[in-house]
Parts: sequence; C-alpha cells; structure tokens
Amino acid sequence: MEHTLISDAFQVFIKEAPAYQEAWLGAVKELGSASKLDAKTEALVYIGILSATRLDSGIPFHVSKAKKHGATRDEVVSAILAGLPAVGNVVIQSLPVALQAYDG
Repeated sequence: MEHTLISDAFQVFIKEAPAYQEAWLGAVKELGSASKLDAKTEALVYIGILSATRLDSGIPFHVSKAKKHGATRDEVVSAILAGLPAVGNVVIQSLPVALQAYDG
C-alpha cells in the first residue's frame, strides 16, 4: 500500500485497531478473489461506488490502483460520472480528488 495515498482515517484504523484492520483486509481479499472482473474494471467500479457514497477519502488510493492496471484518465472520469443517473450530481464532487490523484 502506498502510505501517502491512504486516508488519515484509514491510517488511524491500521494503527489503533490492527486486529480489525487485518480482519477487514482478509475479507476484502476474499471478496476480490470471488470477483469475476479484471483488476482494472474492478478498480473503476470501486471508484464509482466510492463517488456515489461520498467516500472521497479512499479515491486517491483506488485511482492509483486503477491507473496501475491501465485505466486512462477518461475511464476514471467515466467511472465517477456513471453514478449520475442513480445518485445525481453528488458524484461530481469526487472529480477534483480523482483527477489530482491521477495527475499527481
């Protein structure tokens, strides 16, 4: 994990509740193993979900992951904006965070 891309809240979670964090990451790995999506698609879907649920603190880490797996800048933007019909323009709040992470 790139430490600088991990939100302050998640860093506190890692430090203050290591047993919970270990259990959480174990579940995340198991769910990832069950997915039939390729790594790039999985990362893009996750970015869209983070945007729709207004969990912007996780976006830099997951944008970096998507980029590492070959996602383009336009694909990241599209992943965020895919939520427009379902949740409205709240997703556009994630664009600056995502683009800064992508371009940074």
